[in-house]
Amino acid sequence: MWDALKARAEAARDRRIEDLLAEPGRMETFATTVGGLRLDFAKTNIDAETLQDLIGLLEATGVAEKREAMFTGQPINETEGRAVLHTALRNIDGGPVTVDGTDVMPGVLKTLDRMAEFAGAVRDGSFKGQGGKITDVINIGIGGSDLGPKMGAIALAPYHDGPRCHFVSNVDPADIADALRACDPATTLVIVASKTFTTIETMTNARTAKAWMGEAVNDTGAQFAALSSALDKTADFGIAPSRVFGFEDWVGGRYSMWGPIGLPLMIAVGPEAFRAFLRGGQAMDRHFRAAEWRENMPALMALVGIWHNQVCGYPTRAVLPYDNRLARLPAYLQQLEMESNGKGVTMEGAPVETSGPVVWGEPGTNGQHAFYQLIHQGTQVVPCEFLVAARGHEDDLHHQHLLLVANCLAQSEALMRGRTLDEAREKVAGKFEGAELERQAAHRVFPGNRPSVTLTYPQLTPEILGMIVALYEHRVFVEGAVLGINSYDQWGVELGKELATALGPVVESGDAQGKDASTAALVAVLKAHGL
Repeated sequence: MWDALKARAEAARDRRIEDLLAEPGRMETFATTVGGLRLDFAKTNIDAETLQDLIGLLEATGVAEKREAMFTGQPINETEGRAVLHTALRNIDGGPVTVDGTDVMPGVLKTLDRMAEFAGAVRDGSFKGQGGKITDVINIGIGGSDLGPKMGAIALAPYHDGPRCHFVSNVDPADIADALRACDPATTLVIVASKTFTTIETMTNARTAKAWMGEAVNDTGAQFAALSSALDKTADFGIAPSRVFGFEDWVGGRYSMWGPIGLPLMIAVGPEAFRAFLRGGQAMDRHFRAAEWRENMPALMALVGIWHNQVCGYPTRAVLPYDNRLARLPAYLQQLEMESNGKGVTMEGAPVETSGPVVWGEPGTNGQHAFYQLIHQGTQVVPCEFLVAARGHEDDLHHQHLLLVANCLAQSEALMRGRTLDEAREKVAGKFEGAELERQAAHRVFPGNRPSVTLTYPQLTPEILGMIVALYEHRVFVEGAVLGINSYDQWGVELGKELATALGPVVESGDAQGKDASTAALVAVLKAHGL
């Protein structure tokens, strides 16, 4: 089947996407809608026969069975022997979900209620810092414990009516120093997000924050909360059990913003808006589980990604939100997709020919004045994913939003259409002639025929954000299931962490004996500069 798809890609190499768009019914077949979210993938070089072959991949690799195994709590994270049930965290209107014969939903809902009670107390001032009502929240985490809630907090800024939120992740002291400088320790709540309460970067920053708070208040632990399952360690840190919110090992870090890791977001926007976010994710879950493949948004999005990366060989994917409050979505998706599907072997340990793509991007229109040059005229084809809302939250500035939307639609059209040499000559005719006209025209040629998809929605609300995040989660699942890899472990992060622990004493002492020549030389240079 893979060989047949690659043959189709080769045959379509010189076919123009514009020609496909002229076919009757193209927009009905190559678009799908879920609850206001619409995916348009008509501007790709996938024709009806290719789409049918791609859907055949889903059937040949048993994606439907793997999907059911995930939703029913089976240990699909085979290398770690764990279920993958972040979907249970947003199953707030659904039925039982069992793991090893036990319904996990009562615990999930109880934790959600505890989070809402605590968030409400922080927001209304009944939970008081030692200097009065909490004005600032500092969330200390890394990876999924930072990227998810930080992305969500920025995205839902119009709904903020709680304390200011700050996020610290990097062990670089500049990160924690800048956050602390902006806050008053007497009116600041610090949230430490680490399931094991041992993550070295997070705990290093947590200890720095505790020392800072200790300079101004008597009981430092009283203004800390923890998102952790290690009750013994959180108690040793001085955090009361009532301010500790745990989650199970069937919730992976990069999939965890739906539960306790989302506490800073809940404090910022309120429990009701947070529940709307969960319901958006739940709506996408129900669609993904029930819809036929030809209407199934996560599956179709995954198949487009597989066509571009594994079949056509395009190595990267650009995520381009024309929604400034989704500025951190590309970074969030970098972890979600590259940590999940950046794997070199299948479940059975056999080599994978092509793992997931490099994911990158920035909001429009900023990117247009930066890397879009390469997207339009560079030698590499970069499939693009545009996101844009029909309305912003600034009604008095709707004229600017119209310009934003025009730019978004123009970019996808330009990528598809391009500009021929004849059109370029016409553009500069009258300004140049002869050989100089030809030279100038060549610089203005756009090859076009470059694929993109566009995701549209009415407005960026909590529910729509939940749908978008869940859409990308399930897209990652489908791609991993087709490739036969485990999307839910992350052994690739381990080696560097192990070596960093071993290098700690080396960079402190300067004694690099036994290290490779390059590492030893780098330590020596840094020591000479005052390390």
